[in-house]
Amino acid sequence: MIDQNLILEKVALYAKDVLENDIPSDFVYHDLYHTSRVVKAAETIGKESGLSDEDLEIVTIAAWFHDLGYKSGCIKHEKTSAEMARQFLIKEGYPEKNIQKVEGCILATQMPQAPKNLLEEVLCDADLHHLACNDYSMIAEKMHTEVEKIKGHEIKMEDWNTMNFNFFKDHEYFTEYGKQHLEPIKKKNLKSIKKKNKGQNDNYIKKLEEKVEKLERKAAQKPDRGIETMFRTTSKNHLELSAMADNKANIMISVNTIILSVVVSVLVRKLYEYPNLVIPTIMLVVVCLFTIVFAILATRPNVSSGVFTDEDVLNKKTNLLFFGNFHKMKLDRYQWGMREMMKDSDYLYGSLTKDIYFLGVVLGKKYRLLRIAYTTFMIGFVLSIIAFLCAMMFFPPQDTPSFYTF
Repeated sequence: MIDQNLILEKVALYAKDVLENDIPSDFVYHDLYHTSRVVKAAETIGKESGLSDEDLEIVTIAAWFHDLGYKSGCIKHEKTSAEMARQFLIKEGYPEKNIQKVEGCILATQMPQAPKNLLEEVLCDADLHHLACNDYSMIAEKMHTEVEKIKGHEIKMEDWNTMNFNFFKDHEYFTEYGKQHLEPIKKKNLKSIKKKNKGQNDNYIKKLEEKVEKLERKAAQKPDRGIETMFRTTSKNHLELSAMADNKANIMISVNTIILSVVVSVLVRKLYEYPNLVIPTIMLVVVCLFTIVFAILATRPNVSSGVFTDEDVLNKKTNLLFFGNFHKMKLDRYQWGMREMMKDSDYLYGSLTKDIYFLGVVLGKKYRLLRIAYTTFMIGFVLSIIAFLCAMMFFPPQDTPSFYTF
């Protein structure tokens, strides 16, 4: 087992040596100062995101290595950094599965960022945490200088501010910590960039701000995970109750069908010999028939037209989550309707609410009919048996032996 403090110490010493001695002097931003800040940010965001000690170690190692690839230039420096990390960690006997995670974190920082798990999200947010720092102006100047050196020509401040603004408005933090703590500060920095660039592209900036506000309103209206869990759990419970109701109805149908079969095949032929059993037999047959009818009614499906119009979707009048509203529609029209519904969170969660409500209505009808069926069977069967006993004891046929009487 590798000592955690020892491996981190070795990684830090190696990274500092590369950053101080091997990175070209043109990279005035991607230096030891930047990497050290990313390491601290990764540790903070990782702890706030609930990472284990092992995962926090992986993210910290990836943070130290993520920009070492600049020693070979800008092009695909993330891949170079990942290869350097692999070579060093193999030499130190680091576990292969953890090396792969370190590589994944480093490669995820490539623009545009596309993290696939929480570890990669933590490093991506840490790499760009400077967007939400109070000293962003100083950092932006270093970045400006570095880009000019790399490109080999001067970049006007107006153009630089425009580039910054476009980068800010397209960027989003991935972790919950980033969204809650870094995003507000980033917005303040965005406003400062806007002031510096005031007078240029005002219409464009206004449209972008409106778009951002619209997205924020939609995000504010989106139900949290607890509400989504409530919808999922309630729907699951309703479906399980529906399956239980159908199973109970099937039991009633099977039992009473067997009783009717026995009555028709055996007892009816004996009624000529035992006319005193006619009334009890009729009672039993009627009870069984009524029970079967109510059980069938409880399981009988109701299917609607299966067609919806464009106006129904646009006016939010149809529930696309219920098959009865779309089973006759073409696939492309249904896909269009679903896309329209998913664009509007109110429509989407309203449809989920309607689906749960109507499932409850159907369940209420099922269990009401089942209660009638079970009650009819219970009372009717008892009365029929009592009628059979009375007929046999008090109204025996004339030629019946004396043991039928007391």
